[in-house]
Order: sequence, then structure tokens, then C-alpha cells
Amino acid sequence: MTAAARFAAHAFDTRFADLPYAMVQRAKVFVLDSLGVGIAGASVEGGEGLLRVASGWGAPAVPVWGRTARLAAPAAAFLNAWQMHNQEYDCLHEGAVVHAMAAVLPAALAATELRGGASGAELIAAVSVGVDIAAGLGLASRTGFRFFRPGTAGGFGAVAAAGRLLGLDRPALEAAFAWQLAQVSGTMQAHTEGSPILPVQIAFNTRAALQSCELATLGFTAARAVFEGPYGYLPLFEGAHELEPVLASLGREWRLAEFSHKPFPAGRATHGGIEGVRVLQAEHGFAAADVARVEVIAPPLIVRLVGRPPRPDAGASYARLCMACVVAKTLQHGALDLAHFRGEALTDPETYVLAARVETRDDGNPDPNALAPQTVVVHLNDGRALRWRGETMLANPARPLTRDQHLAKFRRCLAFSAQPLAPDAEAQLIESVDRLEALEDVRVLATLASSPAR
Repeated sequence: MTAAARFAAHAFDTRFADLPYAMVQRAKVFVLDSLGVGIAGASVEGGEGLLRVASGWGAPAVPVWGRTARLAAPAAAFLNAWQMHNQEYDCLHEGAVVHAMAAVLPAALAATELRGGASGAELIAAVSVGVDIAAGLGLASRTGFRFFRPGTAGGFGAVAAAGRLLGLDRPALEAAFAWQLAQVSGTMQAHTEGSPILPVQIAFNTRAALQSCELATLGFTAARAVFEGPYGYLPLFEGAHELEPVLASLGREWRLAEFSHKPFPAGRATHGGIEGVRVLQAEHGFAAADVARVEVIAPPLIVRLVGRPPRPDAGASYARLCMACVVAKTLQHGALDLAHFRGEALTDPETYVLAARVETRDDGNPDPNALAPQTVVVHLNDGRALRWRGETMLANPARPLTRDQHLAKFRRCLAFSAQPLAPDAEAQLIESVDRLEALEDVRVLATLASSPAR
């Protein structure tokens, strides 16, 4: 049996009743978190242009979060996926290095609109299997990534979630994976340069997922060895890989339960540096002006992803993926907020004076996908060297956010909606997701996420 067939079987055989209680609770946490982050992303620079382009992609049918606009299903999924990832604030599977919800949830909610509704239990099951597949593809890799895995792997997860909700049968879902392989895209060049096109790569793959599901109904003879063939996804996009353990884990290990929150709006690779500085400041009471230099000593992936030089002219996408920038912002403010990457705050000269004192160094970790441990050493002007070491990053499943922290992040995100939401939207979204498994029609979530203030 091919990997596509085994993934399709997992997508169709899994029922809501099969999901462990703890997994369902984590699913609800990340549905709410993802909606909040997607709403906040509506106000990011460039959104109006993307909305204008996407508005020409078909008749409006699906809500865009944080806006009053409706777009054709692939276009709405495209924009919602971009909004979810454009601030580096969306949840992820650390071991897989995949932001799967950014592709899976927008595609799944668009599919419910096309279908004419779905229950909360159906949505949870669909999202869960989609995340299993997207994260599983990342976990199968044995090399550092050259292609942008949150987009490439995320798109296959979106196919599984949307295909299930749209009522594809198993052969059609296998064909949809083949159509997705024909469209999969996204390299690490945008990440390397800190280009705002980076999150658009998730959006491309999310839009393609809905198109793949539609194309799969046409009866074309589809490629079979989508994932493992000599020119399949894993050999071409990942290189060295080991897929069998992932396939064997389906139905036994639920990847969404392994996801990490993003407590700070910056690349996950920066979070050890941010936390280390915050902890040391809280313990020792020093100010930014007291700092001579900062060292962040971390696995090579951290250096590769965020060990870039600070550049005040490079824009928000670059700054969010720059350890020196985010550490400097944290030294200045004792925290990191969405507002720090907008307007005058983004180019604050003092940030870049501080950032020039921050160095990110490779600790020699042999794991090409490791994000931890990270060590932060703050050297003060008085000669003291203060050290913090984090074995596991904050908001990892081993150190989850509290409910109060989770809801505080959600509420802060809603404050950045492109168009103010209805006064009761916040409370209704929280209440609806809290009882998601009992919700009769999840289309209410997108309606609330796009309900305008009167």
C-alpha cells in the first residue's frame, strides 16, 4: 500500500470518538489561537494588495478573518493562511518544524462553507488528521530543510482535512494528494532574505489544497507514489527521510497534542533568546542601558534561521526572524508585542544600537532540526555575566501556556483586526470554541471572526 493510500485511510477511518480527550482540548486551544492570530494578521502591511488580487479569483462565498470581505473559497483560504503566518505568531510542531494549522484550518473552514456546514466534532477530526499528515511529513525528514516546509508539508495536511470535509472518497483523496504534488511550492530563499513573500508560500499551498480536492473529482489517472516515489515529495523536497515510523504511528500518536504555542510574535527560533533575556531581567533588575553584549548559544538550525545581522531598513518580516532585533526589543520593553513591528517602533534607532551587541552562536548540536537547548549570556557593563539555559522553550507541550495566558494572547490579537469586530465577537468566539465538539455548525466561527462593529 502506498503512503498516499495509508494517509487517505487515516483521514477517513479516524472518527471524533477515536480522539483522546486531551487531544481534543489541545485542538480547541489551537483553533482559538489560530483564529486570533489570523484576525491580527488582517492588518499587516500588504494585505490590501493581496485582497485586491484575490478578489478576482471567483464569486465571493467564504469570510476573510478580521475583515468584512468574502472571497471565493480558494481565495479566502489563501488570504486567511497568509494572515495566520504573516506575523510569525502561529502555533507549530517543533520536532517537525511545521506550522500546520496555518494551512489546515483555513482550508478546513473554507471546505465547510463549500459543503454547507459541518459540526464542531467533524472539524476537530478533520483538522486532527490533517495536522497528523503535515507534521508527519516533517518528522519523516532526516535533513535540514531547503524548501519551506510549513508550506510544502502543510498543503498536504490541508488536502486531507478539506478532502474529508468535502466528502471525497479514498481514491479521490489519493488523487488529490497527487494533484497537490503537482502544485507544491516554496523555498527557503524568502526566509533567508527575510522577504514578506515567505508567508505567502503557505497561502499558495493552502489555495492549491482546495483546488487539488476539486481536480481530484475529474477522473484523471493520478500518480500513486506521491510521497515515496523517486520523484515524490520526500525524495525531492526533503532528501533523506524515514517515513515508515510516521505511517506506523497514525491513529496512535496525535500530532496536534504535541504542538507549541507561540508566546511571542517572532520566529520560534528566537524564543529561547527572548525568554532568557526576560528571565534574567526579572531576576537581576538590569536595564537595556546596563548591557554590554548578549550571547545566544543555540543549535545550528537557530543560527541558520535567525542568526542574521540586524538591518533597520529590511522591514518587519526580516526583523521578526532576527535574533538580534527581537532580543533588543525585549531588552527595551521587557516583552515583545505585535506593535513593536509596526510604524516607528519597527525602525526605532535605539533597537538597532542594542541589536549590534547581540551575537547568535552555534553550539555544535548534531540534530539538523533541533530548536533547543538555548543558552543566553548577558554581559553587563559592571563586568557581571548572567547566564540562563533553556532545555525546553516556553509554550512547548511540556511547558504549556496557562488558560489566562492563552486568552490574553487571543484578546491582544483581536485588537489588531483590520476592521474592528463586533463588541461581542471576542466572548462568542471563546465560548464557541470552548464547546466546539458540541457545535452544530462551525461556519459560525468564520462569521464571528469577520463580524463588523456596528
